[in-house]
Amino acid sequence: MRDYDEVTAFLGEWGPFQRLIFFLLSASIIPNGFNGMSVVFLAGTPEHRCLVPDTVNLSSAWRNHSIPLETKDGRQVPQKCRRYRLAAIANFSALGLEPGVDVDLEQLEQENCLDGWEYSKDVFLSTIVTEWNLVCEDDWKTPLTTSLFFVGVLCGSFVSGQLSDRFGRKKVLFATMAVQTGFSFVQIFSTNWEMFTVLFVIVGMGQISNYVVAFILGTEILSKSVRIIFSTLGVCTFFAIGYMVLPLFAYFIRDWRMLLLALTLPGVLCVPLWWFIPESPRWLISQRRFEEAEQIIQKAAKMNSIVAPAVIFDPREVSEQLQELNSLKQPKAFILDLFKTRNIATITVMSVMLWMLTSVGYFALSLNVPNLHGDIYLNCFLSGLIEVPAYFTAWLLLRTLPRRYIIAGVLFWGGGVLLLVQVVPEDYNLVSIGLVMLGKFGVTSAFSMLYVFTAELYPTLVRNMAVGITSMASRVGSIIAPYFVYLGAYNRLLPYILMGSLTVLIGIVTLFFPESFGGTLPETLEEMQKVRGFRCGKKSTASMDREENPKVLITAF
Repeated sequence: MRDYDEVTAFLGEWGPFQRLIFFLLSASIIPNGFNGMSVVFLAGTPEHRCLVPDTVNLSSAWRNHSIPLETKDGRQVPQKCRRYRLAAIANFSALGLEPGVDVDLEQLEQENCLDGWEYSKDVFLSTIVTEWNLVCEDDWKTPLTTSLFFVGVLCGSFVSGQLSDRFGRKKVLFATMAVQTGFSFVQIFSTNWEMFTVLFVIVGMGQISNYVVAFILGTEILSKSVRIIFSTLGVCTFFAIGYMVLPLFAYFIRDWRMLLLALTLPGVLCVPLWWFIPESPRWLISQRRFEEAEQIIQKAAKMNSIVAPAVIFDPREVSEQLQELNSLKQPKAFILDLFKTRNIATITVMSVMLWMLTSVGYFALSLNVPNLHGDIYLNCFLSGLIEVPAYFTAWLLLRTLPRRYIIAGVLFWGGGVLLLVQVVPEDYNLVSIGLVMLGKFGVTSAFSMLYVFTAELYPTLVRNMAVGITSMASRVGSIIAPYFVYLGAYNRLLPYILMGSLTVLIGIVTLFFPESFGGTLPETLEEMQKVRGFRCGKKSTASMDREENPKVLITAF
């Protein structure tokens, strides 16, 4: 019996239909780019200090000295969460005493910001931080907001595939777009931090679900050669484009509510795509809806100016094939199979570490843009721009070089340059920014290779489960990442030291993985290669006899 690719081969590889699907599905990913990183501007923390009300009778000298100083990064700066007790300094002001001359400021009693804070408006007009005073005792709420968004992403990862299997790719794609756009719009009317955060969790669920379903739909409609480009470059590059668009919006719209409104509009513009993006013919066939699948292929043939056969899918033949597949008893796999032997357990633990720490590096570098020197909007744009060459580099390296060496290499590169940030003098801001962007390049390249590498390591029986477990570990990494950024409030260099050290460490661990490049995909747990440092057993005859084209990439989601 013929498979789907063979039946639809007459459509060609890269006709007008394939190009339309490629670019429309890739374009649907763009809103994910700016929704995923919008928290950088929505929850930005501007410079702030305790508010000293105008009603307090202070001389100009005492008003200028009402905030204690502290040393930060070698400089004396006003404290953000303390002020001198107003009653005391008002009394000194009334007596005509001068601060620092008649009164020793270090001996003065201090108090918290009882009247709130005043915020600089040089960068942001308003954010959720200034709206609900998420500073000082409440500053823990800012990284928690971002972490809970990624908790939503984690939850969405679990349900998106199941929903699209049951209700169809197209319906779930547009339903999750509606969730992402609709709840982003409702966020505009948030009355407190709790309401904003709960809605943000739901936005995170819609964001990843949209991404996953668009990925699945593209890989099922497009032909094999185009499918590889779409899955490795198309969705990633258009995500980066959305990431680059975000700072352009934020530069011109500096109020968080209006910015959020502007970011929902592209989601509304995706509505017309409903009439251009078809349902997956593969899914329709699996549901025995042969007539609808055939209509889609007929329209595709017409668009490509190709005469289609009178009958494309023979219902009787396909039904027999589906029945045959259903009758085959597939052995059940359990999560414990990933720890069945010492070798498999070691590979699984190392894979979880690799995914988690690479994810921490990627998201922490993306979210840490406000702590960089220079213009936050330009730095955010550069952080998105550097991802494009990173994805192309990863794609080229995967085609020609051994997996573990290239992944370890780009991790060493990324971690090494991040560790160099601490030795750059403070006056050399451009050098620091350049090193951070080079570090982001290395981490992004490694991150984009992990799906391919993990899918090639594990046998067919547990491959999907292994990719699912390890990608879940990456979600856990993204949940942790905001707290690395949080450390930057205490020491600007600390996040880079931690990220650089962990990235180099996981690069070393990567060298102990077995090599999958140029080999055959394992079919059973016994055929998995040994971890480096373990005594390797003999290869099975079946493993030695099978042949594999090393330039074919396996990309699993």
